[in-house]
Amino acid sequence: MSKKRILITGAAGFLGSHLCDRFIAEGYQVIGMDNLITGNLENISHLFPVASFEFYHHDVSKFVHVPGELDYILHFASPASPIDYLQMPIQTLKVGSLGTHNLLGLAKAKQARFMIASTSEVYGDPLVHPQNEEYWGHVNPIGPRGVYDEAKRFQEAITMAYHTYHGLETRIVRIFNTYGPRMRVNDGRVLPAFFSQAIRGEGLTIFGDGTQTRSFCYVDDLVEGIYRLLLSDYSLPVNIGNPSEITMLTFADEILALVDNPKAYKDYRPLPVDDPKQRQPDISKAKEILGWEPKVDRAEGLRRTYEYFKQVVK
Repeated sequence: MSKKRILITGAAGFLGSHLCDRFIAEGYQVIGMDNLITGNLENISHLFPVASFEFYHHDVSKFVHVPGELDYILHFASPASPIDYLQMPIQTLKVGSLGTHNLLGLAKAKQARFMIASTSEVYGDPLVHPQNEEYWGHVNPIGPRGVYDEAKRFQEAITMAYHTYHGLETRIVRIFNTYGPRMRVNDGRVLPAFFSQAIRGEGLTIFGDGTQTRSFCYVDDLVEGIYRLLLSDYSLPVNIGNPSEITMLTFADEILALVDNPKAYKDYRPLPVDDPKQRQPDISKAKEILGWEPKVDRAEGLRRTYEYFKQVVK
């Protein structure tokens, strides 16, 4: 039998590169696509000699053509941190709208199963805790985070429209905070910020009083959940994340203890506009439908991630 072919957009990014690794390991022919505005070729340079991998430098907001058959399309291209989508608001909206439309059209033409990377951001600053898939969210569409939140909500809507109107096989994964090797040092998210600040002996930026919460899932666990969802028969959104909730203050203490740099300290700053106060996934569906739950505890995941950041933080 010939290998199954899968297109992964955002392939040179943090999550995309780990997905490329996983699907190559599972025996797929992987086509990676990225326009490299936030992706880094170093994340996938080890794959270039691999016969089952090819790379297209392309912006999915423009017409997408891939010759030959395709069995699966994973749309993971998007600026994905606050600093990115505040600097690139139009590109963020375009990759979520035009890019998704282009790729859905490709999936329809190729009769490929299609998955989008949605996000916990569709829940906004939630009024329900923890967040389950039936919660519609509490989002400010014109706030500074709105370009990302609404792009992802539109992504879900058009994906479901293709599913119901065209009968396309679709999957929607709502990803909660994820971490691990290959995160960008200066991407603006809390974990790279804390690690780089602690390693450099700077102040760890804590917004507000640090009582806001997040839930962090190690990348290997997330990839396993995505893999299971893609191959499942379930077409509605599924939360994939780690329900172990932690305050930013406690998280800063854990990073400080791990890095052990006496020059590092906590630096309190005003809370940004529309910054969610709580974020914790209800993963009941993932457990029931996929038999999935995270395996890597935070202490082990942070240790592995620290080994990476020690190499890349200057």
